[in-house]
Amino acid sequence: MSSTCRWCHGRPTIACVPRSPLALPSALLTLLLTVALAGCGGGVHGTPGGAGLRDPYFPKAGNGGYDVDHYALTLAYDPDTRDLTGTAVITARATRALSAFDLDLRGLRVDEVTVEGSRARWNRAGQELTIRPHDDLKAGETFATTVRYSGRPEKITDPDGSEEGWLRTADGALALGEPVGSMAWFPGNDHPSDKASYDITVTVPKGLQAVSNGELKSETTKGDRTTFVWHSAEPMASYLATVAVGHYEITRSTLSDGLPVYTAVDPTQAAAGRRVLAKLPEIMDWEQYNFGPYPFSSTGVIVDRPEDAGYALETQTRPVFPGAPDTATLVHELAHQWYGDSVTPRTWRDMWLNEGFATYAEWLWDEDHGGRTAQQTFDKLYATPTDDSTLWGFAPAKPPSAAYISERPVYDRGAMVLQKIRQKVGDDRFYDIIQGWATTHRHANADTAEFTAYVERKAPGKNFSAVWKDWLYGDGKPATP
Repeated sequence: MSSTCRWCHGRPTIACVPRSPLALPSALLTLLLTVALAGCGGGVHGTPGGAGLRDPYFPKAGNGGYDVDHYALTLAYDPDTRDLTGTAVITARATRALSAFDLDLRGLRVDEVTVEGSRARWNRAGQELTIRPHDDLKAGETFATTVRYSGRPEKITDPDGSEEGWLRTADGALALGEPVGSMAWFPGNDHPSDKASYDITVTVPKGLQAVSNGELKSETTKGDRTTFVWHSAEPMASYLATVAVGHYEITRSTLSDGLPVYTAVDPTQAAAGRRVLAKLPEIMDWEQYNFGPYPFSSTGVIVDRPEDAGYALETQTRPVFPGAPDTATLVHELAHQWYGDSVTPRTWRDMWLNEGFATYAEWLWDEDHGGRTAQQTFDKLYATPTDDSTLWGFAPAKPPSAAYISERPVYDRGAMVLQKIRQKVGDDRFYDIIQGWATTHRHANADTAEFTAYVERKAPGKNFSAVWKDWLYGDGKPATP
């Protein structure tokens, strides 16, 4: 047994030195136990919140015992030195009495932690920042945790080999978080099941921009630094938060319904992206007609250079693209604002509820704009040989591991499930289903079981057992289309 207390940062104290109770008079033993409880952080009514939410694919992601209501992140970044300094004020509600709780944070140096204004003890193990407040937290109590941190944020390599976290770019940085990259640049409850509002303030060298989610509330320059303040009122999962630092051509406009649009385009991509980005108002109108009212207070895009990130991502209100997107990709990422960002998967096993819907949006766009019908796209995919494992290798609702949650079956076979539903219920009922799904779970989380139950409620008398068995959960190519 160690002679130091994990909550005392390795410093031995009389309160934490273990001794045999047989060697102490009972009165002295009682006194020392009382001092020990005080010396290691207060009362004993609470229990630790727990590290990890046992997600099927990322079991260490997220933490138990609390729900976050709001993140206030104040960041300063210098691309020349690559140094990031940050203060995160995390307002949360304890879901049970807590003696300690965890935040997810990878890399970076923790400089100070306070809970409700009082200094808190903390320790680190891997991605876990374990915090013991001075006083236990009561069940139902709302509390504010402040973490001051600094260092060089790192990129994270996912199980599928893609990179996320804090990515260096030619003129700055790009923060991407799906599935677990946000912990590379701020401490939090890094799991899609815990959504919160955000205020993100970023200070960068004068001449650079800092673009984030939501609405730009202010931009001020003092000396050789410029500070950008962004606000996201609607709940957002941590993996959807983003910061892009660099040189951008900024365009502000509004849609016909008054919705603000903010686009940030790397100057090297401006000419290539001009034509497709001009379609954004048309795409937004079309998606609102098909999917229902837009769920957020602004929209827009961030376009970086192709080498800055290897993929597009549906970061909330402001999707990120590696180079100028084509129309299909823009349709896809904007559709995620309904399916993925507003209706967010409860666990990473439910990824097809993001990607199947966004892929199907591409099919519907083609159908409505002189291309293939959705059924023709379905038939072309079904003609894929049975031994093609890229499509038929696993069921969309059952990726075999974390390395497969962004593979083709989740996208294309997920969209095929939606076409099977449309075949069974007809167009009118189908659009009622997909619009109603987005409305019913607006700004919330949902899983596959909730979706199948919702479909069955909306189409009474229809038997979906074969659709679920063969298309959603079945392995291999279904016997009939």
